[in-house]
This record gives sequence, C-alpha cells and structure tokens, in this order.
Amino acid sequence: MTSVRPAERRLYQQVAEQIRALVQSGAFACGDRLPAERELALQLGVSRPSLREALIALEIEGAVEIRMGSGIYVVSAAKTRSSRLAAIGESPVELMQARAVVEGAVTLLAAPQITPEVLVSLRGTLESMRAEIEEGRTPTDRDRQFHITIAEQTGNHVLSRIVGDLFDERHSPISSQFRNRFETRETWRLAVAEHEAILGALEMRDALLAQAMMHAHLEQSKRRWLESDPR
Repeated sequence: MTSVRPAERRLYQQVAEQIRALVQSGAFACGDRLPAERELALQLGVSRPSLREALIALEIEGAVEIRMGSGIYVVSAAKTRSSRLAAIGESPVELMQARAVVEGAVTLLAAPQITPEVLVSLRGTLESMRAEIEEGRTPTDRDRQFHITIAEQTGNHVLSRIVGDLFDERHSPISSQFRNRFETRETWRLAVAEHEAILGALEMRDALLAQAMMHAHLEQSKRRWLESDPR
C-alpha cells in the first residue's frame, strides 16, 4: 500500500498523530482521562473541530474511549499510522462545508425549474421523515431523497451525482461515528424544520431564500455534529 505523504494527510489525521505521540511518550498512560476538549485544543494548538474529528478517529482506531458524562480515556497505546486512518473518510467539517457550498448553488439553480408535482413530492418526503422520527427510526434515506430530488431539478446529471456522492460520504466510518455520537431524535426534528424552511422558500418561488435556507441547514448540521455533547 502506498503511504500517505504528510502534505496529503487530512488535518484530523495529523492531530490524531499528535495525540498518539503524547500517549506513546508517556504523557498520557492507558486509563488516563484526557484534558477537556478546550484545554487539549489549546495545548496542541489546533481548533476544537479538528480535535473532535481526531478524537473520533482515535475512538474508531481503539486508542481512546469516549464516555458520556465522564470524558475521554486512553485505552490503548495504538501505533496505527495515518495511512490506515486515510481509509476512514473525509473530514466531516470539510464535508459539510462542501455540501453547504454545492447544495446552496444547486438549490438556486433548481428553484425556478421545480414543478408543482415535485413540490408535492418533497412535501410527502418531509411527512415521511417526521413519521420515521416519531417511530424512533433514522430517516436517512428520506433525507437523501429530499436533497437528491432538489438537485435533479437542475437537469444537470453531474450536479445530481455530486450531491449524491457528498451525501453518501456520511456513511464513511468517521462520519458514521459522528452520527452515532451526536445525532438524536431532537437533532433530526431540527433538521426537518430546516427542510421545511427550504421547501417553504421553494413553494414561494424565492430562489435566493431557498439557497440561503439550504446553506443555513447544512451549516447548522455541521454545528450539531461539532458542538453537541456526545451520547
């Protein structure tokens, strides 16, 4: 396997290696609780979002354990290198930033072309999402359907594929771990309310508002992943 050169490593991988080096040097022993996120970010000279991504990556690797209401503990002096971490996915922060930029533009392009029939279909998708949430299920497929349906209204197959590929990156190991840790029934309810705002703007034929609501939705989704307490 070709190793990942330092310049190509994602930032969270570099931060994970900093933490791993501290463990291997004896600064933190197995069983030790790591400092709080804010303190550790200052100590390492990195942003809290990058630190949180690194900690989730190390949890996947088995080097740390995140215990709700207690903290983050070292459980293994893992020696995994970033070449292995490269397989766990794109940075969730960068992914959501990319989605906000791309899907905001896509919504602006799609809005003038959406037919009444498509608006009815989108309304039905939202109702299905609400029903699944109240039944205790995760409406990921309906969520994808909502975003893809809007993208398809551009008539541009390349844009539709890009939106689908970016959405499907949420199934990578690191994004999946974020979802497991930070998504709840309440965060899904908030997401549906944001979808409702997007649809409302589309129904009003206000393309600029629809673009703004899509961008705001994806920015809020990113914030929920990076600022919520883990569960």
